[in-house]
Amino acid sequence: MTTKTVRQIVNIDEEKCNGCGACVIKCAEGALQIIDGKARLISDNYCDGLGACLGECPEDAITITEREAEDFDEAAVEAHLESREATEPLPCGCSSSVMEFTQNTATAPGGHLPSTLAQWPVQLRLVPPSAPFLRNADIMLAADCVPFAYAGFHRDFLKDHALLIACPKLDDFQSHVDKLAQVLAEAEPKSLTVVHMEVPCCSGLVAMAKRAIAATGKDIPLKEVTIGIRGEVLDQS
Repeated sequence: MTTKTVRQIVNIDEEKCNGCGACVIKCAEGALQIIDGKARLISDNYCDGLGACLGECPEDAITITEREAEDFDEAAVEAHLESREATEPLPCGCSSSVMEFTQNTATAPGGHLPSTLAQWPVQLRLVPPSAPFLRNADIMLAADCVPFAYAGFHRDFLKDHALLIACPKLDDFQSHVDKLAQVLAEAEPKSLTVVHMEVPCCSGLVAMAKRAIAATGKDIPLKEVTIGIRGEVLDQS
């Protein structure tokens, strides 16, 4: 028989929720899921009521309320997390079953260069650490601006890499460090290449990578490429 008590638990205002999935990523217990475009609490006993997801919501749609609910069950959470498979929908609502695809090597009509992107999504905050395309891969962490500044990004850097993109200035730096550390710990990649712009704030992407690698305690080869604001390669190491 299920035991219920009056306790603190998350409450989601569906009118405010825009379905971005940021809270889903932050919830370590897997208690939240995007359903029909809205974040929803899928089971009371998965929620510890501590509110780690609160600060992640850009719409302030999540609050902590006190109501009658099933007790938090660590064993149930562990079983829930272990049972999740790679086919589970992504936090953004996209199906993870279509994340990986064959790279296009044929020249498009009109002589356009082909895309060498081999997976979706690419935003660091949206990529599941357990994504199959990350496992034992050469991972590339690129600043958001790099593909716009360097015309040959696909040809010279992206091919045969799993791509993650982030901005060390505008995004939540520590959140990205934590997420990248999760990715590296689970994926055990062959290497991590950081491609960033020459502007000072963008070098924070390298610091992000180094902290994430240190957090894993693993010896992951780190490469660095610096792109100039005029679109040239300034340094590779």
